[in-house]
Amino acid sequence: MENETAPLIRRLSAPLAEGRFWLKMVAVLLIANGVLTALTIVGLIVAWLPIWMGILLFQTAGAIDQAHHHGDEEALIRSQQRLRTFFTISGVLTLIVLAFWLLGMLFGIGGMMFGAGMGGMSGHGGW
Repeated sequence: MENETAPLIRRLSAPLAEGRFWLKMVAVLLIANGVLTALTIVGLIVAWLPIWMGILLFQTAGAIDQAHHHGDEEALIRSQQRLRTFFTISGVLTLIVLAFWLLGMLFGIGGMMFGAGMGGMSGHGGW
């Protein structure tokens, strides 16, 4: 016997259920990225992040499939929780990358200014 909320759950889960292929494709790409990143020495430190994100997307796709086909409210909630975790990790990583980029730019500009100042002090006049 189907519960009375099943049609609503199917309707609410339809947009994500229709995008399952893309969820799984991005998951595979993230996992492959993590595996390739793990092949480098420095990459061993961060390779788990894209792998984890790929696994989260696979879990999202599976849960949304169950929610859509069976009208399972718990599966819909589980899929949304996995998606929230994915976007939280993605957002934090983006902020970290932007911070490193900004620091790199500041050090680069500072290094150019310091180098130009040192050239002027040598008496040779820069260029």
